[in-house]
Amino acid sequence: MKSLDDLQVAGATVLVRADFNVPLADGPDGKVITDDGRIKAALPTLVYLREQGAKVVVVAHLGRPKGQVHPDLSLAPVAARLGELLGSTVQFAQDVTGPLAQAAVKKLQAGDVLLLENIRFDARETSKNTADRLALAQELSQLADLYVAEGFGVVHRGQASVTEIATLLPNAAGRLVHKEASVFGTLLAQPVRPYVVILGGSKVSDKLGVIGNLIGRVDRLLIGGGMAFTFLAAQGYSVGDSLLETDQIPTVQGFIEQAKARGVELVIPIDVVIADDFSASAKTQVVAADAIPNGWKGLDIGPESTALFATKIADAGTVVWNGPMGVFEMDPFAGGTRGVAEAMIKSGAMTVVGGGDSAAAIRLLNLDESAFTHISTGGGASLEFLEGKELPGLTVLEGN
Repeated sequence: MKSLDDLQVAGATVLVRADFNVPLADGPDGKVITDDGRIKAALPTLVYLREQGAKVVVVAHLGRPKGQVHPDLSLAPVAARLGELLGSTVQFAQDVTGPLAQAAVKKLQAGDVLLLENIRFDARETSKNTADRLALAQELSQLADLYVAEGFGVVHRGQASVTEIATLLPNAAGRLVHKEASVFGTLLAQPVRPYVVILGGSKVSDKLGVIGNLIGRVDRLLIGGGMAFTFLAAQGYSVGDSLLETDQIPTVQGFIEQAKARGVELVIPIDVVIADDFSASAKTQVVAADAIPNGWKGLDIGPESTALFATKIADAGTVVWNGPMGVFEMDPFAGGTRGVAEAMIKSGAMTVVGGGDSAAAIRLLNLDESAFTHISTGGGASLEFLEGKELPGLTVLEGN
């Protein structure tokens, strides 16, 4: 695919599809952004375009308004924060491709940045009807000369501002998307070994495709988070009231057998932090993984498991992490996630964090983001990349 440097952007109006799907909370004067990591990730591309004298029109989404206008999901707070980060006013159009957007684009000068309102306020963006998506993409294409794909978090989806638009304008991958594609391409093709993948999160069903694709590629597979209890149950252990997908036990048993047959080291927790309630103030204790009593639920891997995982990470050449080890948002259950992240930092390996909750955990736990080789902005996209799936938002780019 083409990179940003392959486009002649000086004097051109450039439509940038970014991923500004950031978390919001209620503040004294309206919605406030609680994590601006995705906005910061787009800055290198936006700064470059401004410095080259382009007129920049940014398209993004927030939440799932399902084609309806929801004021609580307006991108207005994002425009304000983006302006702070750029050190310059970011104009904001209160519609997507309508008269307000059209008028704002006409007034743009070289170096100006305009953010359009939430693209998903228009139902055609995510329509399953290709003609609908194409119609919206054609309206977007009238606003610009060039298209830059910079929303890695949406490249696994067929959407008007992701796929159809790239068929209508000369295009390239932005700095972020180009880096994401390069990093994950390396993971699939030529990882430095030992290759260690750490999977967590609540449900094993969310990771079936990843496990199936990686089990023949990795040297070690470390399993934590809520999904670990289905692995424990698959070995015949009682998991008390812990999260359990009983319908996935046969599939997990198959993965355990595949790992054994392929010589892949499959590591699951040997102890867990359990609680009598799902709250930060619950009673807690640490028990062996095969000794979880009824009425108690596992909410984090235990200290021995954290130490074990650290030893499996220490000599790795490549480490990929997707999914927290426990309910890291609550202090009593953050130890496993913190321990895994710190072990990655110390390892000296190529370390890739697969977006989503893992990336959020790094920021919430105040860990040094720069200590990791790459922190992805797209949890779902990174998972599908690791599954070996084709990502339509990448394949549509010219030259791919």
